[in-house]
Amino acid sequence: MKLLYKPFGIILGVAAGILARQLFSQLWGYIDDREPPKATTEESSWVKVLGAAAVQGLTFAVTKAAVNRAGAKGYSNLTGVWPGEKRPDIE
Repeated sequence: MKLLYKPFGIILGVAAGILARQLFSQLWGYIDDREPPKATTEESSWVKVLGAAAVQGLTFAVTKAAVNRAGAKGYSNLTGVWPGEKRPDIE
């Protein structure tokens, strides 16, 4: 049953990326009226470039985790099988 989750997980990953991109665009719109700076743009400050990267990274990580968790819960509710680990590995 866990093998059946793989294609479902891939689709969720793509959806999470699309959603995260849209969320980042909206969030960045509250921060600045211009497009987020690229790291290679000469006249962008370090603060602005690193700030944009931090906001983008946070947005992508949180969105991906939320979508993956919701997908795993939904899969578990449908099949009765959790698609991942039951507990984290303790070393």
